[in-house]
Amino acid sequence: MVLSICIISLNSKEYLAKCLESVIAHTHGVSYELILVDNGSTDGTGMMVAERFPQVRVIRNEMNLGFSKPMNQAVQLASGAYFLALNPDTEISSDCFSDQVDYLERNPEVGVSIPKVLNADGSFQAQSRRGESRPAAVFGYSLGLGKIFTASKPLNSYLMSWLPEDEIAEVKAVSGSSMFIRRQCWEDVGGFDERFFAYQEDSDFCKSARDKGWKVMYVPTCSVVHYSGHGGSKVQPVRTIYEWHRSYFLLYRKHYAKEYFFLFNWLFYGAMTAKLGLALVKNTFRELFKKSPPANLAGDD
Repeated sequence: MVLSICIISLNSKEYLAKCLESVIAHTHGVSYELILVDNGSTDGTGMMVAERFPQVRVIRNEMNLGFSKPMNQAVQLASGAYFLALNPDTEISSDCFSDQVDYLERNPEVGVSIPKVLNADGSFQAQSRRGESRPAAVFGYSLGLGKIFTASKPLNSYLMSWLPEDEIAEVKAVSGSSMFIRRQCWEDVGGFDERFFAYQEDSDFCKSARDKGWKVMYVPTCSVVHYSGHGGSKVQPVRTIYEWHRSYFLLYRKHYAKEYFFLFNWLFYGAMTAKLGLALVKNTFRELFKKSPPANLAGDD
């Protein structure tokens, strides 16, 4: 077995069905297996998969365990030389996966890669490739400051917006929406850190992989469509907002806080707490006025 495709799903039956259909229809150039971890879905996901996709190996959790722990569960069953963390709200239209595996085969120093990720309208999903999640980068991205101060490289470094969309490039991190990982790299890092319930577990893994000497690459020789926000985040919007901000706290404390003066760290923690409060208030008003939440309410990967 060459490729183990691992999918985590929570009440995303319709998108998951399209995802699996596209993978089966277009993946021909590489041997693969499909492993699904269902996080306690109540929308009939289990029955749908059993009836329509009997080749998929399914792990059923009784409750929502987030992303990191279920992905570790999936990899424990996986037999591939490479793993693909694939969101259930993605689709492929060509034999993209064999293309990525071929790149990894030819570049043994690369531990993690991602293809070009597109939004539903065909535009580039910029957050699929990333720079370091340092304070200036985080606030530049999450508060939209990079769009105002377009000449500021620190404020635009999270999205690495200066990189061309269609050229292979070494990056700092990639999104877990369609993240290819070499088995040896996974073993060196020790899998996903389960303290990250969801969000930034991908950035954390990539940082740890780079610290171990592995390269993280953006390889846009093929593309994946990601209908961002339909993999589970819309099901529990308040939990999503909280976990997105908590993950940034954890990532910063784990990898970056030691590089800054303690007063700066506390200023950063205070600013992130204020941002969390503002995001929760905005969500409350959306619910009161019955407006549909945005697809990327909490920075969905």
